[in-house]
Amino acid sequence: MDSEGHIVQSMQQAMREQGLDVLTAAVVRDIIGLGLPEAVSVLYPNESEERRQGLSEAYSRHFVAGNTASLELFPGAEKMLADLRLAGYRLAIATGKTRKGLDRLLAYNSWQSYFDGSRCADETQSKPHPQMLHELLAEFACPAQRALMVGDTEFDLQMAHNAGIDSVGVSYGVHEVSRLAMHKPRLIIDQLVELCDWLQCQKG
Repeated sequence: MDSEGHIVQSMQQAMREQGLDVLTAAVVRDIIGLGLPEAVSVLYPNESEERRQGLSEAYSRHFVAGNTASLELFPGAEKMLADLRLAGYRLAIATGKTRKGLDRLLAYNSWQSYFDGSRCADETQSKPHPQMLHELLAEFACPAQRALMVGDTEFDLQMAHNAGIDSVGVSYGVHEVSRLAMHKPRLIIDQLVELCDWLQCQKG
């Protein structure tokens, strides 16, 4: 889902509401993928815990109050999920979102049936710590060498590396290809259909 613009707008609105210096869109984009407390700490390392908590709460309000219907699915996203399920892959989500936020978005798009499990940043350690991946591997009794992390931020790929899991980078998301490449993904794709094609080649 292309939520970058909605995240940036919601965070900047929260900054204004809390009387903080409004950081640029580029700076806000840089922390997408982290859990909210970790993201706010990176954005305002010198602010008090109370001010950072206020910003987190304001961001959550603005994000929920915004027009979720305006969030667009990346081209081919739903077909890719359906094709992977049909091919027998087990799918899980490892996200910087809260459980409440993830469940809301999955329900809005009727995507719950695509995924076997999920971990959110308010349930375990935030990316790039590997704990959420370790927990998912344990839940499905899946060895690390049989798993693959797909992500569009360096936090995703660093988390995969920290967990001993192969990764695939997505070039059209939040972080630049050069940042993704630093974490040595198996490949970097420009379109979602490339993932299914590559996985089929691995089987062959």
